[in-house]
Amino acid sequence: MNLVLFAATVAVLVIMGLALVRAFAGPGVYDRILAVNMFGTKTVLFIALYGFLTERPEFLDIALVYTLINFIGVIAVLNFVKDTIEKDQVAESSPEEER
Repeated sequence: MNLVLFAATVAVLVIMGLALVRAFAGPGVYDRILAVNMFGTKTVLFIALYGFLTERPEFLDIALVYTLINFIGVIAVLNFVKDTIEKDQVAESSPEEER
């Protein structure tokens, strides 16, 4: 059973690495945010698997707290990006004053 959990932990670490590659090389802002969200989700999974491997169930509490922080953080970043894009669009569409 521990071998299966160890293999799953290694697989999650590989997927986390791929998510970081996508976060740095993403073609757009939303792709990068999605990759960071995926990295956070896989981190929660990694913490839970590590807790099971080391037989420390209190790691699940840490994983739940990290889940909440990840969710709130992604929502905050998305709101910031949305507001920034809207402000840029308003600035581009407004006519310039002639002097």
